[in-house]
Amino acid sequence: MRYNKIRKMDISNGPGVRVSIFVQGCTFNCKNCFNPETHDFNGGEEFTDDTIEKVLSLCEKDYVEGLSILGGEPMHPKNLEGVTKLAKKFKQKFPNKNLWAWTGFLFDNYLKDKEICKYLDVLVDGQYMEELHDPTLKWKGSSNQRVIDVQKSLKEGKVILFED
Repeated sequence: MRYNKIRKMDISNGPGVRVSIFVQGCTFNCKNCFNPETHDFNGGEEFTDDTIEKVLSLCEKDYVEGLSILGGEPMHPKNLEGVTKLAKKFKQKFPNKNLWAWTGFLFDNYLKDKEICKYLDVLVDGQYMEELHDPTLKWKGSSNQRVIDVQKSLKEGKVILFED
């Protein structure tokens, strides 16, 4: 797995001040994607245990509310193992901080049974669709996307939208 960048103080990808990691590689290639430089699986830098330690170290600051995992496509089979490892270590170290992720895959069709969901608090799912773009939406770019409360959804066996 590879990653494109790490933001140590991000205020646009989830609530509060966050650390964000943008993974490298995506096959969706959504029209007018906000992050096309992350599509090439060979771009960016190698994701290693040192990368995980760097992210966790940045998350230690009291003012950091949580971690956001974006892309590229974090849930692509080429990225899922590394992202899951990061998510697990994050929640072990910071059980009271929240973990958000964005994916073009649908929670109920592809992700609900994956290990990553044990650790996610919120998942924004669905591919970005230019024709459904709405700049007034919170945490998502197009109206087809959903902001999902993952733990409630798993408990209730159906998609429960996140309410903030």
